[in-house]
Amino acid sequence: MEFNRYDIIEAHYWFCADYHEGQWSEKYQRLCRISRYFSPGACSNGPSNENSQAIYDDLVAKEGA
Repeated sequence: MEFNRYDIIEAHYWFCADYHEGQWSEKYQRLCRISRYFSPGACSNGPSNENSQAIYDDLVAKEGA
């Protein structure tokens, strides 16, 4: 699988959105930084393609979430 920047950014956005521990957590801060240049559509509810989903799943497995 070949990942591009969009896949990586999207996966990290959704991971941080789903697993942050509150407004003062590191993941929430990362989510805010990512939100400056990436914003999914209003109907989006997770990674939009296989590559982003694979990265997201890997993040979840590594974090033990």
